[in-house]
Amino acid sequence: MTMELDSAPLIGIALAVGSAAALAVGNLLQARGVRAMEAAAERGVDGSKAMNLLRNHFWLLGTLLLGVTVLLQMGSLTFAPLMVVQPVGVVALVFTALLTAVFAKRAPSRQVVRAIAICVLGVAGFVTVAAMVSTQHAITDVQLIAVLVVLTVLLVTTAVVGIVGRRRRTPPVVWVLLGGIYSAFVATLGKTVILRVQSAFQSGGLKWDVANLLTIACILGIGVAGGLSIYFVQKAHAFNRPEVVVAGLTVVDPAVAVVLGIAILGEASGAPMWAYLALAAAGAVAMSGVFALSRAEARTE
Repeated sequence: MTMELDSAPLIGIALAVGSAAALAVGNLLQARGVRAMEAAAERGVDGSKAMNLLRNHFWLLGTLLLGVTVLLQMGSLTFAPLMVVQPVGVVALVFTALLTAVFAKRAPSRQVVRAIAICVLGVAGFVTVAAMVSTQHAITDVQLIAVLVVLTVLLVTTAVVGIVGRRRRTPPVVWVLLGGIYSAFVATLGKTVILRVQSAFQSGGLKWDVANLLTIACILGIGVAGGLSIYFVQKAHAFNRPEVVVAGLTVVDPAVAVVLGIAILGEASGAPMWAYLALAAAGAVAMSGVFALSRAEARTE
């Protein structure tokens, strides 16, 4: 039996927009820091790449803003279902494109504008339908275990593919996709922790039992997924323009998170068939925009 929990979608969406703004600025600063580190390595500057990053003020400030992004994201997930607020992050893609154009003093190409418009259109359609059909309720132990099992399978798959393909050139967009996928698990596991804590307080407070040990396992999963997401995002910055990296975090991330929210967390358990078809179509449109943006940015380099 599940318990319905209060939600305030407008507050959640507002916090998600703030998170998107912090994400856009943070990623631009981190991209500048990573490229400066790569340039220093090519010039033979002393020190490891990691130490050169830690000395870079732009990268450090970008990291701080990404921390703010996560806090605002968790706040938004407290007030609204995952499948409503997570896709709102695509606003960061628009912020990034505008900021990049201002810094470069050059208008983005038509292909880039078209690709961003496709992403925004797809996500806007998705959020609209999701807000109409989504519900928020307490997470059961079975659902939490299912999320952790899927994360474990993903970790094993990533390790196997990495070992098998370590001598092959990795397409740059792969780092973007991996960063977005693991970021989705941070959001999904964060949502489960929030709901379970809310449910526990409504039923009399936290207790040290098997159920809460699962919650602790969930927190550890957030640490693992978050660490890998950060690593893959840094790799993505080294080989992709900031717009492409942000697209991965604001389209791939919510696409995966929403699938988990629907398939495992049951956030659309009462939705009619037309809603599922509309969500799938809108998600496909948004994903196509990411690949179009990757191709468009590759042509401008």
